[in-house]
Amino acid sequence: MIAITLPDGSVKQFEPGITPMGVAKSISEGFARNVISASFNNNTVETSTPLNQDGELVLYTWRDEEGKQAFWHSTAHIMAQALEQMYPSIKLTIGPAIENGFYYDIDLVDHSISEKDLPKIEAKMLEIARGKHEFTLRESSKADALAYYKELGNEYKVELIENLEDGTITFCDHDTFTDLCRGGHIPNTGIVKAIKLMSIAGAYWRGDENNTQLTRIYGISFPKQKELKEYLALLEEAKKRDHRKLGKELELFTFSQKVGQGLPLWLPKGAALRERLENFLKKAQKKAGYEMVVSPHIGHKELYVTSGHYEKYGADSFQPIKTPNEGEEFLLKPMNCPHHCEMYNSKPWSYKDLPKRFAEFGTVYRYEQSGELHGLTRVRGFTQDDAHIFCTPDQLDEEFKKVIDLVLYVFGSLGFEDFTAQVSLRDPENPEKYIGSNENWEKAEKAILNATIEKGLNYTVETGEAAFYGPKLDFMVKDALGRKWQLGTIQVDYNLPERFDLSYKGSDNEMHRPVMIHRAPFGSMERFIAILLEHTGGNFPLWLMPEQVSILCLSEKYEKYAQKVLNVLENHEIRALIDNRNETIGKKIREAEMNKIPYMLILGEQEEKDETVSVRKHSEGDLGSMSTEAFSKLINNETVKNRKEFIV
Repeated sequence: MIAITLPDGSVKQFEPGITPMGVAKSISEGFARNVISASFNNNTVETSTPLNQDGELVLYTWRDEEGKQAFWHSTAHIMAQALEQMYPSIKLTIGPAIENGFYYDIDLVDHSISEKDLPKIEAKMLEIARGKHEFTLRESSKADALAYYKELGNEYKVELIENLEDGTITFCDHDTFTDLCRGGHIPNTGIVKAIKLMSIAGAYWRGDENNTQLTRIYGISFPKQKELKEYLALLEEAKKRDHRKLGKELELFTFSQKVGQGLPLWLPKGAALRERLENFLKKAQKKAGYEMVVSPHIGHKELYVTSGHYEKYGADSFQPIKTPNEGEEFLLKPMNCPHHCEMYNSKPWSYKDLPKRFAEFGTVYRYEQSGELHGLTRVRGFTQDDAHIFCTPDQLDEEFKKVIDLVLYVFGSLGFEDFTAQVSLRDPENPEKYIGSNENWEKAEKAILNATIEKGLNYTVETGEAAFYGPKLDFMVKDALGRKWQLGTIQVDYNLPERFDLSYKGSDNEMHRPVMIHRAPFGSMERFIAILLEHTGGNFPLWLMPEQVSILCLSEKYEKYAQKVLNVLENHEIRALIDNRNETIGKKIREAEMNKIPYMLILGEQEEKDETVSVRKHSEGDLGSMSTEAFSKLINNETVKNRKEFIV
């Protein structure tokens, strides 16, 4: 008998050869009907794989990310079969699952496919799926695999196989179709009930522009038609919330080819929005003991050689700026941390002076490829809400937890309530990707895990996602549409203090090395505002809105009263404007709604006579009449409710 351990810790005994699906059926037939993939001892297996040793088994359904990945990868096989049948002589390359759906890269050879062909391909895929063909994984020798694809004339698969070790090569079969594949499939094609092919794009083989350009078809699939309809509705909502569209409509930012790709220009309303976000964080930081600093936009190349950034990022940075002095080169600043290290080094420190917390809204520059640029989320120049804490090893735990508190305050004030923490550790298989000693890495990783557990955060551990100089705690936030974004990061660093020879005098009168914490609750102002725009649909929290109130006059006769109302609002620090254009009140209301102004005050003869305002709320309609003072109190109460004070 073999012992199979399940995720709840229970252990079941089975005859050798039991399959994951067999285990599922032993739990319950109903549960087994929902199982679509599995892993055994942390390795992906088929639901039909015989298990012949003790181990830990995890069974996945559609609700699990692993289940979705198997589902979408299997659908990629179905698409490949459909394409082969419809377009003979094409050459298949790779077809992985991605975050939402799947794609397959194909060399079409003599064929052509356009967007109008996608519905026909979908129909063929559904026809294949209805056949309920089982997915079967089989092993192949390297020689047989090479011979198979050489006979087909598929040089792409041959290249893939040549890079694989003999004894590790497997094929997946279903119906009459076979494909080179590592595994991870659903039991049969019939589980796929709804398919939508989303788009066609060009893609170079293995991402190298010197290679053949292939055709990439993106798609997504679901076990129910209803779920596909919901997904497509979500996509439509996402289009409405696209920060590039909203940024233009709300006049927050723009781009100019003459200025340069990936370099946003902040318009007055956007600049005011940024300023409020900065002031919001500066106020909390001041309470938490941070000191604001300013560093230049460029630095000597040697600064980044010392820090290690030139070695790791030099190829992706803007080219060095040469001066008239021979051999003298500067770089546009890719990171703020080397500058802050030199600030720390400007004077001697004692353990009594620590921690030192240097904060800066520092603009940095990185040369992103033009094809990777995307609105504000991927730019070439961006401003980080950066801070670096220099502390003693004994202070590290407390300081790290204080930064977590600050990040949680930012999220709470801006409506990001659904998030998980991700502890990002180094990849032990690739030590060349990182700088610093094993001892320092172990201490840093332990500090992050301890603080995360003590703060009671819901967290996951991701190996290989650390920065090159240290592990980090990233916050993965779900927006209003359920999409995940990485927002906010905290990193522990023992390495830069060594590279910059940072020190402080300890209580023993000996010199010691400080520990450095990197943190950025927003991450970058550009990306944060983009995500906030899409999360809120442009309906920012009231305290953050560029214009909180629009005062609408029924006619020019009430402008004097409107000015009186405006003065009261301004005395209460409420941002308002008077719309005294010679337009109908209906048009003024429509435009205020389109501009997402939270409140409208409509003023006419009755309001002037009673010294009241008629209040209308964005997307909700009329709230009735009240005094200007009462309205001011309503606004201020809502602002306080949305934005609590940061408590140290």
